[in-house]
Amino acid sequence: MSGAAEDGEDPLEALEARLLLEAVAERFGHDFRGYSRPSMLRRLRAARERLGCATLSALQERVLHEPGAFERAAPLLTVQVSEMFRDPTYFRALRECVLPHLATFPSLKVWVAGCAEGEELYSLAILFREEGLEARTVFYATDISPEALRRAEAGIYPLERIAAFTENHRLSGGRGSLSEHYTARYGAAAFDRSLRARAVFADHSLATDEAFAEVHLVSCRNTLIYFGRALQDRALRLFRESLARGGFLGLGARETLRFSPEAAAFEEFHAAQRIWRRRADAAPPPAPEPAHA
Repeated sequence: MSGAAEDGEDPLEALEARLLLEAVAERFGHDFRGYSRPSMLRRLRAARERLGCATLSALQERVLHEPGAFERAAPLLTVQVSEMFRDPTYFRALRECVLPHLATFPSLKVWVAGCAEGEELYSLAILFREEGLEARTVFYATDISPEALRRAEAGIYPLERIAAFTENHRLSGGRGSLSEHYTARYGAAAFDRSLRARAVFADHSLATDEAFAEVHLVSCRNTLIYFGRALQDRALRLFRESLARGGFLGLGARETLRFSPEAAAFEEFHAAQRIWRRRADAAPPPAPEPAHA
């Protein structure tokens, strides 16, 4: 988020937002400058209200000088709401079309980028278990929010959300019942610890960090829509660098890499469900510009 105010924006607020994001990037190492401007302004306003600040400048003062203020504001700057087996047809496509290819590898690595509170991680762990691939798979669940990672690792969700999770699982072609994978008590459902026995939870920013492992599947859904174009391209570069040749990339229903410099490195595998496959013979594209430029 940079430059002059856009149409409909308060110029002073736009300036305050830019200075606040610069300060957060330098002080805490979390770079939100490449996020979509309208989306980030909405989130900054929510953080301002949550911390009881009259202006974004006042929020910057709190974040920089008050212990714990940034930790309270940070979850509001990223999307932390999802569902298990969200968009069931995506998981059915993984089950029926992608996993038969992955099953040919002796060992597998899966990266859930922007894992939020873990719903997608547990969906994939259950899917891989049902298809007999769990025992040879390592799952990397990454996010920039320490609080989200703690919740993801706990694997506990309000019981009122389970009905929707269960229906999504059924529509995804789930084998058996979702209830086989959790214990319900005291108004919450705790998912089996065994589902995260092969999971690694880690702080990782698509805006500032680099690729960290070779993986066979990257699932990053409904995250890129909140990024500006340069940051989208940076994230897609990381996915390309992380994927083994012939590996798969799953994006959200409103996301694409068709217009990215990284597009040449992929072929469309399942167009309807936004699944691409890393080409075996693709040359690397030119180095990208900095995400916040």
